[in-house]
Amino acid sequence: MKWQGRRQSDNVEDRRGMSTGGKSIVGGGIIGIIILLINVFGGENAQMITPVLEQFNNQSQSAATEQRDLTPSEIDEGKFVKTIVAENEDTWSKIFQENNLPFEPAKLVLFSGEVATACGGASSASGPFYCPADQKIYMDMSFFEELRTKFGAQGGDFAIAYVIGHEYGHHIQNLLGTSTKMRQLQQGKSETEANKLSVALELQADFYAGLWTHYDDKQNSILEPGDIEEALSAAQAVGDDAIQKKMQGQVVPDSFTHGSSEQRMYWFQKGFQSGDIKQGNTFNYIQ
Repeated sequence: MKWQGRRQSDNVEDRRGMSTGGKSIVGGGIIGIIILLINVFGGENAQMITPVLEQFNNQSQSAATEQRDLTPSEIDEGKFVKTIVAENEDTWSKIFQENNLPFEPAKLVLFSGEVATACGGASSASGPFYCPADQKIYMDMSFFEELRTKFGAQGGDFAIAYVIGHEYGHHIQNLLGTSTKMRQLQQGKSETEANKLSVALELQADFYAGLWTHYDDKQNSILEPGDIEEALSAAQAVGDDAIQKKMQGQVVPDSFTHGSSEQRMYWFQKGFQSGDIKQGNTFNYIQ
């Protein structure tokens, strides 16, 4: 991906190497597996799962006191993340302006191990997630190594860009009121029907990641050969069916909360190929 020399966002907070302290979810053993299965690319589920996991965790307390300098590699990662956030800010600000809508940028927090959020405590096992309560994206970069080594993703810088684009898509849903409407529709529904609505929300975030890619490449020619394949490989790796098969040996479609690998790749590609925000109504598709 062609990202060097481009604007870097001021809306990135780098907490790596900093002490965090306080109550947090410890993501080891079964707790980490539960988080990973339910909360990969967290989205709206970040708020709902936290109280349950804290019960499992017996209200444990942890106080991280480590203070260290970032490595050269971490510094470069930070620059890359800041650039991708800036690209999302510029693209979505333009789209909102074209539709006469007010735009408020999201913030992104880089952390290591554990983090405190307005949605509760979380660990690196949560995977990247967006917290609507503070309008922040939280991300531990170690997630991408696990995505590659444990779940077979291709890796690469655009896989990271896709994930950020997906989480920024949740912020767009929050600004547009889609997330709130989804939660309202879930009330009184069976678990299976509520899960379908969750899948629709996640697939729309994938669509928005593809839409951002379309706009940014058209404007700035950011893509290099293989970038889209990296994004699709990441989307395939985090499909509910791929994760369930890997973690529990069987696939249970009614329990899907994020969509199958095929669905996730399809909606990213649809956003990228169409460049039309009006084609992203995944809720009609899921029903």
